[in-house]
Amino acid sequence: MTVIPREFTAPATAGELLELVRTGRADTRSGLRVLTGLSRTAVVSRVQALTAAGLLLAGEELASTGGRPPGGLLFNKDAGVVLAIAIGRSRSQLSVLDLDGTELAADSRDHAVGIGPDELMPEVAERLIALLAGIEPPVAAIGMSLPGTVARDRGVSLASPVMRGWDGVELAPYLAGVADAPLVVANDCDVLASSELHGRGGELHNALVVKASTGLGLGIIADGHVIEGQLGAAGEIGHTRLPVAEGLPCRCGSTGCLETVAGGWALVGRLAESGRHVGHVRDLVALALDGDAEARGLLRESGRHLGELLAVAVNLLNPQAVVVGGDMAAAFDLYVAGVRESVYARAGALATRDLQFLPAAHGDRAGLVGCGALALERVLSPAAVDARLAALPTPDPRLTHA
Repeated sequence: MTVIPREFTAPATAGELLELVRTGRADTRSGLRVLTGLSRTAVVSRVQALTAAGLLLAGEELASTGGRPPGGLLFNKDAGVVLAIAIGRSRSQLSVLDLDGTELAADSRDHAVGIGPDELMPEVAERLIALLAGIEPPVAAIGMSLPGTVARDRGVSLASPVMRGWDGVELAPYLAGVADAPLVVANDCDVLASSELHGRGGELHNALVVKASTGLGLGIIADGHVIEGQLGAAGEIGHTRLPVAEGLPCRCGSTGCLETVAGGWALVGRLAESGRHVGHVRDLVALALDGDAEARGLLRESGRHLGELLAVAVNLLNPQAVVVGGDMAAAFDLYVAGVRESVYARAGALATRDLQFLPAAHGDRAGLVGCGALALERVLSPAAVDARLAALPTPDPRLTHA
């Protein structure tokens, strides 16, 4: 008896068939029939639509790949490219990727803290145009991340203490000269979480993904999905109030936030008060890695304070892992020692029994990977593929063949 997966109870759409081929679960028409329960005619019709759209390579087109059966199918990763834009407080990272997520070109540059969109975005557009020089496939989508709460449907920042002047500014018009492609904008911590989903072979289904840098934020993965919350503000732990921070002013305008005792900007400020000259949390991390006792102490203390809040989240969500990314993750063992100390002291024994602490899978390029994943999802999800096919002219049925 053929067992049909629940997610592909007939009728499976063309977009769902492409997903099966793209993820390696099927590479022939007969394989698609077994997995979906569709008739031979239905599979042939859907495959023909996908090949006509340039998303699948099939039959004779595969002769040059060697060793594939005559009815073989291959996802056409060269049918387009996507752009990734990761904007931070002091750095912007850009990338061009094929439809398989392989990076074709990249650029990373520092920018002034406090820079506004009118200053930075035209430069970003110029850099993207330069990266696209010599790349022939069309741009299918653009994925972009920003610190703070973001309205995905509008492509704007809603509330970012780090990027003042960006809130409410529509970003798509700045990129109109780069490509006629949809823009997807997301919070940087959600993007970091998305990069983890695409970086560990699909094995991470439930996790807390920390971005520990100038600020502190949390991406939440539950049952294989990134949880954003009602207004996209899930995981804003940096501005949760702690008794130890009572009365300390935060850059968000409030007082007593976790960031005032554990955020990178606060740690740098404390070093400055003691006469040390550091301009960024990356400088503090470098000192710690060189053995500086004060810098090491600050990082471990920051981890302890963060761990107090993470312990509550661990009890609530029972994750497989706590993943730590961001600039402070460069001193992973030192920083996470403080996090572990508080989490194990405050969370329940069952919730921590199998809990892992992991560095971000893609290091300081995690933002680009996550932004690329956003863009790829925008154009390659089954719903997006089906919408694209529906907008194409209907093929002449007389041309249909096996």
